[in-house]
Order: sequence, then C-alpha cells, then structure tokens
Amino acid sequence: MDVSRQQPATNDDAGERAERGPRARTKRLMLETATRLMQAGVTPSVSEVAEAAQVSRATAYRYFPSQAALVQAVVDEGLGPILTWKSTAADAERRVAELFDTAMPRIEAFEATFKAALKLSLDQWARRQAGTLGGEPAFTRGHRVELLKEALAPLKDRLPPRDLKRLAQALSLIFGVEVLIVLKDIWGLDSRRTMSVAQWAARALVRAAIAESGADTARIMLATTQK
Repeated sequence: MDVSRQQPATNDDAGERAERGPRARTKRLMLETATRLMQAGVTPSVSEVAEAAQVSRATAYRYFPSQAALVQAVVDEGLGPILTWKSTAADAERRVAELFDTAMPRIEAFEATFKAALKLSLDQWARRQAGTLGGEPAFTRGHRVELLKEALAPLKDRLPPRDLKRLAQALSLIFGVEVLIVLKDIWGLDSRRTMSVAQWAARALVRAAIAESGADTARIMLATTQK
C-alpha cells in the first residue's frame, strides 16, 4: 500500500492560509478604503470606512476596534519602508541625512494621510482637555523617536545621554509631516526647497551638538589642568 508523503498542516501553514484568505482580503479592503479617504483629507471613523468599503460594521470593528487603531494601521501602511529603515554608516551626520532622504519623500507622498492622522491627534487632545474624550483609545504617535535614536546611534559614545536626547528632540521638530506644514503651507516652498531646508537644519543641529560637546570637554580639561 502506498503511503502518502503529504505532511500534516502546521500552524504556520494555517497562518499563511489565513493571511491569504477572506479575512485578510476584508482587512486589506478596509485598509485601502481608509487610505483612500485619508489621502482625500478625511479622518474617517470605523463606521465610515465600513460603509465606504461595503463591509458590515460588526465585521469592521472586529478588525479595527477603534478609530485610533484604524488610523494607526493606515499610518503604518503609509510609512512603509521608513519603519524598517537602517543604516550602516558610521557617521551620525550621514545617517541622519540618509534617514531624511528615505523618509521625507514618502511622507510627502502620503502627506494628506499624515495630516489627517495629525488632525485626529489634535482633536483627541482638545476633547481630553475638555473632558469629553471618555474612554476612547488614544491615537499615539512616536515612530520618529526610535528612528532618530537609530540615526544618532554613532554619537552614543561621544555625547552625554542628556545631550544626545536633546539632539534627537531637536531633530524631531524638523522630521515628519509638521515640517511640510511649516515649509510648504506657511512658507510656500516647493518640494525641492522643502527637502533642502530640512536637510540643512538637520545637518546644522548635528554639527552644533558635536561642537558644543567638544567645547564642553575642552573646558573641563582646561579647568582640570589649572587646578
């Protein structure tokens, strides 16, 4: 009697089928619909996405239990390769430049999505201040923190932790959709000039932090030798 060589299905096999099955297609449909709405400048609720995607509300809430969860998923989709960015450069200035080169064009491509997400964050803040947010899950933003830490990793041994953190905080002011709001919407710069100013500011901040740290070290050494 022939014995079948077919191997029993594993949990991994079942997971792969689930990712390709109806549930995965429904979730993908909702993400694509939410992305389309956010790229049009709308910050949709789960119910609004369900209606636009022609999915029942009950099904929609199984995938995305809150507006915050839905918007976070769309934001992560928009960020795409930015979330997995890494650099092999040993120079922090170069790494920061590479991060900006990778991230800012992508952020601009999904500018409307990130502005819609920013609107949700601001709306939640206003409702929290007014005491009307209730138990609604908060939409959190924080990818830039880890990305900038990764970019500044070569400076861990050169800058005191407090100075390194301050540099990352300063860089966060010019990294993200906010820089597009300031330079494009307020100053009226085009994409090329916007990227140029952002890169110049990032380079200036890194150099200033390194120079300041070197000056502090020199002053300490001088004071020590004069004792």
